[in-house]
Amino acid sequence: MPARRPRVALAMAADLPGRLFTAERWERLRALAELCDEPVLTDFTAASARAVLARTEVLLTGWGCPVLDGAALAAAPRLRAVLHAAGSVRGHFGAAAWERGLRVSTAAEANAGPVAEYTVAMILLAGKGVPAAAAAYRRRRERIDLLREFPGVGNHGRRIGLVGASRVGRRVIELLRPHDLEVTVSDPYLDEAEARRLGVRTAELDALLRDSDLVSLHAPLTERTRGLIDGRRLALLRDGAWLVNTARGALVDHPALVRELVRGRISAVLDVTEPDVLPAGSPLFGLDNVVLTPHIAGAQGNELYRLADTVLDELARYAAGLPLAHPVTRADLDRIA
Repeated sequence: MPARRPRVALAMAADLPGRLFTAERWERLRALAELCDEPVLTDFTAASARAVLARTEVLLTGWGCPVLDGAALAAAPRLRAVLHAAGSVRGHFGAAAWERGLRVSTAAEANAGPVAEYTVAMILLAGKGVPAAAAAYRRRRERIDLLREFPGVGNHGRRIGLVGASRVGRRVIELLRPHDLEVTVSDPYLDEAEARRLGVRTAELDALLRDSDLVSLHAPLTERTRGLIDGRRLALLRDGAWLVNTARGALVDHPALVRELVRGRISAVLDVTEPDVLPAGSPLFGLDNVVLTPHIAGAQGNELYRLADTVLDELARYAAGLPLAHPVTRADLDRIA
């Protein structure tokens, strides 16, 4: 039992707590905190939500959390910490939240694991030529002469370029280590000493795009990175190269990407697009050189329990007067998702 039990409220999509917390995790939460008996907060403007905020010291937030703006903060004079059971906190905090000096924590490290696992699986499947071979087999329903029709596949010595040494990017590096691949990273914040420690080479972005067999995006979406992979940079990719995007769709100039993919010059694995849900008439749905998934790389199903455990651990640290293990500051926003 902690030395004190802070007053805690949940703010997220209405159905998310039931997916985050098992019975045992609910029990731990109630042992750590005085949990508000009101339903999960989905709208900070409601009178009932304002009454909850007035008594709340710690908010546990997640996907679907309303924006914590100046009006919400004014209704929450006792609020001291926000513990986010998801990755990016960017869309949930107005400027007033940072000016207030709240302690903020994220479960991005826990969410990075599933994203990296998805990425590595797709890298290996793309290198093996699985998407094209599976499409041909499904369409023709007969024996495929693999050595003749897919002579260039295989992961032996494949050159992988990672854009961003983020949490996900670093986990991808770790998971790729046992495989016979050459990994290069482009990240303005990654110095040579750290790259050597990670066991990768560094390159300027244009050079990485030209030299890689497959490029995987792991950069945060900021004003500087929006449209980072534009038409000019897509044209740098070698014929037959793959682009994998599990980060944010807006990192890529989407119309330029569609043009390249429709031409068939390159291939792509896209878990995120711009817009996030493509229109039903998008040509990408019908292309054999495109693997489209509905934003599933992040934590799903039982993987959500890692997010819950992260915020419960952070709550325990907060209640004990210890520093948070996964803090986020306003200064971090230029470098994180």
